[in-house]
Amino acid sequence: MKILFCRWNSICENGLTRAFMDLGIDTAYLDRRFTHVDYDKSYVEALTRVLQDNPDTAMVFSVNFIPVIARVCQLFNVIYVSWIVDSPCFQLYSETLKYETNRVFCFDRAQCLKFESKNPGHIYHFPLGTDVPYWDEVEVTEADHRMYDCDVSFVGSLYSEKCQYNRVSSRLSPFVRGYSEGLINAQLKLIGINILDEVVTEEFASRFAAEAAYPKLGEDYEEDVRGIVADTYLGERCTVLSRIDTLNAIGRLFDLDLYTLSDTAPLDKKIHLRGGADSTTMMPKIIKCSRINLNMTNFPIKTGLPLRIFDIMGMGGFLISNYQQEIPEIYVPDEDIVLYETQKELLEKIDYYLKHEDERIAIAESGYQKTRDSYSYSARILDMLRMIIG
Repeated sequence: MKILFCRWNSICENGLTRAFMDLGIDTAYLDRRFTHVDYDKSYVEALTRVLQDNPDTAMVFSVNFIPVIARVCQLFNVIYVSWIVDSPCFQLYSETLKYETNRVFCFDRAQCLKFESKNPGHIYHFPLGTDVPYWDEVEVTEADHRMYDCDVSFVGSLYSEKCQYNRVSSRLSPFVRGYSEGLINAQLKLIGINILDEVVTEEFASRFAAEAAYPKLGEDYEEDVRGIVADTYLGERCTVLSRIDTLNAIGRLFDLDLYTLSDTAPLDKKIHLRGGADSTTMMPKIIKCSRINLNMTNFPIKTGLPLRIFDIMGMGGFLISNYQQEIPEIYVPDEDIVLYETQKELLEKIDYYLKHEDERIAIAESGYQKTRDSYSYSARILDMLRMIIG
């Protein structure tokens, strides 16, 4: 079997490349970014040349679903495998999702259920993984311990710079802004349960979209206005407010190191602001040196496990995460991972596990072993190929 891996500089690609090599899979590569995910003439020409030069290609692979790749694969009648790592992923609204040649793997079950009717039998629920062998090679020196040792750490964005709601809120009428903030406040009271899809009505979504004047998707997209308003606008605003409030609550009681490039003005002055952290060199050392690592899932990820959970577990870090419906299907709470459903519970568990080192270390080791055995990229690729080939 020969696979063509279309790489466009996604964060997952280096680890997946190493996994293909470790598995001995005959893999060719097209390293090229898109000027447009739907229509990019030069990309079509480049991909066409590679497929013509490699007529024995059995399938094309990419991180996330890319319509321009789907178009070319349909023309060549070559299987196109995409592994979705983002939610929302707007390309899934494309009409090209319906092509017979597609095999789409969604990490979030709710995302899978939303789109599977567009291409029955060719869209799968498939959790993510991580590059365990690479993380194993990252050594932590005494100097690293002096630099990164801490009680609690969070590495990630506050989402304020990404939040579309922040950009459009000034355009909204008092009614739409007030209604939006009421929905946001209701959602913030619930951890691990996303209600926005249910409470955002078609009428309200249409009015929000008209006032926000957000850019429409392409002509050949089946646009879901309710879903876009709920996820991209209200959901990401929930992420901003939740992360700021949670970090402030932790920082007032515990030593907290925060690694972010986001605006930190709303944060408590007790939080140790450490700047950005490179995901391949600094981040694994931070996670290995932190007594407690935090995950706070972006609200548009409704049921699934974000990549950060697998990364932390694959690095051997002790993790406390917000509850997500799919986590207990993969990891055993209080054996592999620790979960919280309220801010009060989170603070209590931080306090407990800072005082119970043996339990903390045992949980981190158990989570690492499960990730190493079943959720390394190599293991996930083999599982994916079995699902495709049968």
